[in-house]
Amino acid sequence: MQAIVVGAGVIGSSVAYRLAQAGAEVTIVEERRPGGGTSSVTYAWVNACEKLTSEAYFRLNFAGRQAHEDMLAEFPGADWYHRPGVLQWQDAEAEAGGRDGTDPLAKLQQLIAWGYPAEVLSLDDVRKLEPEINPDAIGNVPVIHYPRDGWLDPVPYSGALITAALERHGATFVEGRVDRLVLAGERCTGIELADGRTIEADVVVNCAGRWLNDIVQASEHRIPLAPTLGIVAYTPPVGAPLRSALRTPLVNMRPDGGGRFLLRSNELDRLLASDEGALPSHPQAQELMRRAIKTVPALRNVDVEAVRIATRPIPKDSYSAVGPVPGLSGYYAVVSHSGVTLGAFLGEVVADELVHGRERNELAEFRPSRFFN
Repeated sequence: MQAIVVGAGVIGSSVAYRLAQAGAEVTIVEERRPGGGTSSVTYAWVNACEKLTSEAYFRLNFAGRQAHEDMLAEFPGADWYHRPGVLQWQDAEAEAGGRDGTDPLAKLQQLIAWGYPAEVLSLDDVRKLEPEINPDAIGNVPVIHYPRDGWLDPVPYSGALITAALERHGATFVEGRVDRLVLAGERCTGIELADGRTIEADVVVNCAGRWLNDIVQASEHRIPLAPTLGIVAYTPPVGAPLRSALRTPLVNMRPDGGGRFLLRSNELDRLLASDEGALPSHPQAQELMRRAIKTVPALRNVDVEAVRIATRPIPKDSYSAVGPVPGLSGYYAVVSHSGVTLGAFLGEVVADELVHGRERNELAEFRPSRFFN
């Protein structure tokens, strides 16, 4: 089987690697570089604990979390997946829905019932685990600890999987921008690049994220998206010994290698008007730094070093869309706001479906067909 994978972010690299590993003849097409799109502008928390609106979606993300652990066995010495634990306290995600008063202990009980590693820590426990955190930033609310959670370094991950697809399994990498799908009646037969080149295949797997619909000519074949803007700020290397990732009412922050920290906030994301002006002086970036200092006072003499802004791909109903697009055979779409968590697992299931012909029940509720009925 000949397959084209459009996009080489976390999802595209995972899909390309697993398809090639399963025996497909894979061509990867990427305009920038592996992991160079939205994958490089993300908090990258690999988790299922924020996916409780649907048990099926929770299970899908739980499988994604496990798939990342399994992937490490195939890449001895890989250091892209960090699991020192995550600390979260009240309202850290209520901000996404307008501070709706979510009961953190009810959330904890639900997670435990569904088999997710989670526990409540006392303030003394938090101080022992992360003494640099300002107790006043926590107050008297419960702190949930996810001891096996962590984050991914998306760019090294994507690069390693693309390299493995090429060197281990004979895939081909093409640098260029895809202009459109090539159609023959109601069948997709390949792609045409902006420079006029065409590449034929039995199936095109679109993993282009926010650019998913840019290459699709007909509106009836486009998956409805509701993208949002997101900003992340980075500190310079500092000496603050914080190991865990934090999800807090003020700021989400985590180590980002070399002594740096990555900062973001759903609340501040909603204030963005465009993806321009990604400079350390950006007002939201400066506010992220102020909030980080309130949370970890050891950062008080630190300034923002770099900023990135991206448009995040989100299907209209917020859930992943994975599978064939109705009315166009030979065309398979994979798009998700949970791409970092799900990437490794989606690579497995897409290869299972396309190469081995086994329909995966885990995707039953997340097919693109739900938008076309």
